[in-house]
This record gives sequence, structure tokens and C-alpha cells, in this order.
Amino acid sequence: MSNVVIDCTDLDVMIAFWGGLLGMKVTERQDDWVDLEALGTDGPLLGFHLVPESKSGKNRVHLDIEVPDVRAAGERARELGATPHGEPMGENPARPFQVWLDPQGNEFCFVTA
Repeated sequence: MSNVVIDCTDLDVMIAFWGGLLGMKVTERQDDWVDLEALGTDGPLLGFHLVPESKSGKNRVHLDIEVPDVRAAGERARELGATPHGEPMGENPARPFQVWLDPQGNEFCFVTA
């Protein structure tokens, strides 16, 4: 796999959010496409594709981001423009996860490392 791609209506918003959240820089930019650095050491690039329509419905694929503290990660995401999609949850209270929405409404999860 070479890329994980998220459709969006504003590349700059997505670069600012995801680049800021994950500490990743742009590696390639075109008029309708942006790639950030690879996810993990040998992972796929995180890409964004400019599309004319807004997101509708639930994502069929989403990113799970492992963090040491779900609440602290959520506050950072909120500062960058994300909104929570429910409260932290999970069967094990010591290892919660929480669903969030990026600035364009795409779901992603913070999971306890």
C-alpha cells in the first residue's frame, strides 16, 4: 500500500489539521492533491484529494491513532479544529478510545496505547 487518501473540499484546512495533529510535513502538492509524510516508519503516505462535494454519511474507513492519553490528545485535536463525536468509551476503563471528527467531518479515533 502506498497511500491512505482522504477526500476533502479544502486542502489547506486538511494540511493544517492533520499535519499539526500528527507532526507531519507536506511531501508533494498539486492543484488537487497533497501528500504528507508516511504514517509510521514504513507506512503509507497520508494523502488528501480535492473533491467538489462535502462528506455525507459515515466513513467506511478511518484512522485509529494510538496515544498515551485519550483526553489530552482530544484537547490538542480540538485546538486544531476537531470536534468530539461522543465521550471516551471502551470495555476496559483503563484503555479508553474516543471518536473525533476532523474539520471536514471525517471520523478518526484516539485509542489508548
